[in-house]
Amino acid sequence: MKRDGRPGGDGSDDPRLRRQAAVALVLLGLVTLAVALFSTPWGVLTGGAPDPARDFSGQQIARSQAFDAAATLPSYLSLGLTIIVAGVLVATPFGAIVLGRLRGPWWLRVILGVVVITALAEVIRWPLGMWVETLLRDYGLSTQDWAGWAADRLKNIGVETFLLALMLLALVALARKFRRWWIPAAMGAFALTVVASFVYPVVFEPLFNDFTSMQQGPLRTNLLAMAERDGVPVEDVLVADASRRTTALNAYVSGFGATRRIVVYDTLLKAPQSEVELVVAHELGHAKYNDVLYGTLIGALGAALGAILLYLLIGPMRRRAGVTSITDPRAVGVVMGLMTLGGLILGPAQNVISRHIEARADVHALDLTKDPVTFIAMQKRLAVTNISDLSPDAVEYVLYASHPSSPQRIAMARAWAKLNGVPVP
Repeated sequence: MKRDGRPGGDGSDDPRLRRQAAVALVLLGLVTLAVALFSTPWGVLTGGAPDPARDFSGQQIARSQAFDAAATLPSYLSLGLTIIVAGVLVATPFGAIVLGRLRGPWWLRVILGVVVITALAEVIRWPLGMWVETLLRDYGLSTQDWAGWAADRLKNIGVETFLLALMLLALVALARKFRRWWIPAAMGAFALTVVASFVYPVVFEPLFNDFTSMQQGPLRTNLLAMAERDGVPVEDVLVADASRRTTALNAYVSGFGATRRIVVYDTLLKAPQSEVELVVAHELGHAKYNDVLYGTLIGALGAALGAILLYLLIGPMRRRAGVTSITDPRAVGVVMGLMTLGGLILGPAQNVISRHIEARADVHALDLTKDPVTFIAMQKRLAVTNISDLSPDAVEYVLYASHPSSPQRIAMARAWAKLNGVPVP
């Protein structure tokens, strides 16, 4: 940094500092890989070849295929636009030219830069979002009007913009102060990811749904008794008012420690109680194996890796992007582009890990309930109601599938029944 405080060298061109960062990147990468390999249940029980025709009618399979065909084009267009926008920000001076018009102190220009780049990207993607929403309505999956849809989308954009602006403010501030800014940046990225995991369920999730404790009754009593029998401390079982947005069925576990809670969509409560209990048994599996905690740890290590990798990439990229260094507020565009591309590249690996974790939670639900018949009935209900892709092609499976397909999960349940001496459904 120059003595007068103007943006100057950030150390990313110093060969000695780059070697140090490269060594740290390799070492931290090995640690991250070890944690991922250790915490991922690679040997989860699997079934034979999935056969959708065994459990789903021809009409159900045709509807799934029609919905998938209708959603494929906007999905791939969205992916393509995301890559193009990120590529333009990284490989051209477009971002620097646009953000060069901003005025004010560096910190204000960083914040405004995040807002401007995000707004430009969302303007491009907004019509695709409307296209997808129209499809969801046509297939009965969305219950929102356009005002509600726009409000939810804008809230989501606002949360992402706030967190991104906070992250980049800290990053630029560190780069202006330290030549080895990748060290405090990596530590800060790790800490921010962990804090966000604690805070998000309590602060941000209520922006999108209202949560109420499940009312007293046989279902709540059975769920809490099942959690106690499973040895899983649960703060509460909450019901989300998802029906104001969708007809889809879902449940999830979020947070850990004092913020851990199991959330059930109110749409799921229309299912038979035994099926709701099986869904929650699956979520108890996530809590039992501390999946949120391990996911947060891997995410935090990945964020730290990203900070170091950014240090190594910003030097070669800054000239092409038309900025002096990462301390230049105009560099917000190229940083956002690199982060987007990094997320896309890591997506398939994250999906592989997620599918194994979800499969383990399925096995846990079967071990806990010993009821493969209801498990299969529940999977069929979820697949039909949510119009799940019953036979995803290889590309879509790699890019988007964070869960095994419904036929795969059903085949696993039959394998579990055979292994445990239970009549095969």
